[in-house]
Amino acid sequence: MTRARQPNFDPKEFRSALGQFATGVTVITTRTDSGQLIGITASSFNSVSLDPPLVLWSLATKSASMPVFRANSHYVVNVLAASQLDLCKRFATVKGDRFAGVSHAVGDSGMPVLDDAIAWFECHNRSRYDEGDHVIFVGEVERCGVRGPDERAQPLVFHAGDFHTLGPLES
Repeated sequence: MTRARQPNFDPKEFRSALGQFATGVTVITTRTDSGQLIGITASSFNSVSLDPPLVLWSLATKSASMPVFRANSHYVVNVLAASQLDLCKRFATVKGDRFAGVSHAVGDSGMPVLDDAIAWFECHNRSRYDEGDHVIFVGEVERCGVRGPDERAQPLVFHAGDFHTLGPLES
């Protein structure tokens, strides 16, 4: 197998180019063996397969939450609405108990499902792949949910280093 050529760009250029790809924003949640709730903001979420139902996301190897996510059998991917920017920032920056005052329910696997998420995926931690400075987690979706049709909300979107929401395209 051939190897990749040496990059002809610097990390700042790479990050800028990646920022042009708009992504949804999620909070990935789980629980430690002792019951402590853990959650992190992630925009690296993607579908993998419909049969079996698989999704993926990635986490920096240096993340303080890495040992918990690596060891746990389950986690929940919560897709955030534009109105949940405060939750996004909380799970990205707050030290200590990120769940203090955050409304959530307990999913069938015992993992936290955030109230008002526009969609959620309760996953079995099927496989992990160490790649570069991140670990890619592949989850087999055991349960999922979407807000009802009468409760549709705009998604929270991250693009070019800032948060946005979607609007209809003009015809």
